[in-house]
Amino acid sequence: MGFLNGLLGNASTVSVAEVKKEWGKILAQGEEISAAYKLIRDYIIFTPKRLILIDIQGITGKRIEIQSIPYRSILGFSIQTAGVMDLNAELFIWVANRADAITRTFDKNVNIYEVQAILADAIAES
Repeated sequence: MGFLNGLLGNASTVSVAEVKKEWGKILAQGEEISAAYKLIRDYIIFTPKRLILIDIQGITGKRIEIQSIPYRSILGFSIQTAGVMDLNAELFIWVANRADAITRTFDKNVNIYEVQAILADAIAES
């Protein structure tokens, strides 16, 4: 991930092996990571059963919020692609029992169509 993209808050692709090494402890037994993205210190992790959002908070990063969203709880999602003047793409996810959409911003180098395909396949299989 480029330093500038990190400062802008844009998620970029990250190695599944790197994410598994750091966050494997939160996976269920036998659960594998399908894809992962990093946003400065935060992560967006796709597994075959759920979407995991990791929010590392504070200056020291000792406070961590981990959201586990089963795909069956996702009511819908949309993407907004990067434009000529807009350097990033966005993913919006609507989850049951939540009024607002979860929003994540991706670096223009991330194929947002690939991200939405991963999500669409996961929802269809749930």
